[in-house]
Amino acid sequence: MKTLLVVVDMQNDFVDGTLGSKEAKSIVPNVMSLIKQHMTDKDSELWFTMDTHSKNYLETNEGKHLPVEHCINLTKGWELYPEIQQTLDTWVASKQDKFSTNIIRKNTFGSLEFAQRYIFADFDKIIFCGLCTDICVVSNALITKANVPEKEIEVYADCCAGTTKEKHEAALDVMESCHITVVNRGKEPWKTV
Repeated sequence: MKTLLVVVDMQNDFVDGTLGSKEAKSIVPNVMSLIKQHMTDKDSELWFTMDTHSKNYLETNEGKHLPVEHCINLTKGWELYPEIQQTLDTWVASKQDKFSTNIIRKNTFGSLEFAQRYIFADFDKIIFCGLCTDICVVSNALITKANVPEKEIEVYADCCAGTTKEKHEAALDVMESCHITVVNRGKEPWKTV
């Protein structure tokens, strides 16, 4: 079974930067473990999305609704969280192939470019993890479900964190109601402490 693991927006600003939270920071070890598991599976591919905004972010529609500058292109807040970046660098070094096509920069919640790439790929299962459950994870998972409704789609709850604990739960409910399998719900790090 060919699997695509999509790591959504594990960037500094969402982990411990301008929009970070202790819940977001708590999922980093789980996300790293999931990435490493797929790095060793020859039938798996890893794709990363990166929220990417320009300096005029506050003038955009999103910026007017979420007036917090974040993930401004090429700033420290935009970069992948260091532990995730190190894991990614290890994987890239071992692949010996063109990697740039596996990073998708997006300027909004859900990525249509991402959808256009996987819709023609031969994946049996697509797995999502990352930040934020109630914004970018749910958006990309639902876009995926709409584009490839017969594919198996999973979201790892213990590898996701929302803008709040309540919104995380609400997003998981929405995904489950749309026939996306939510794995490890109830095992989120902040629930098992």
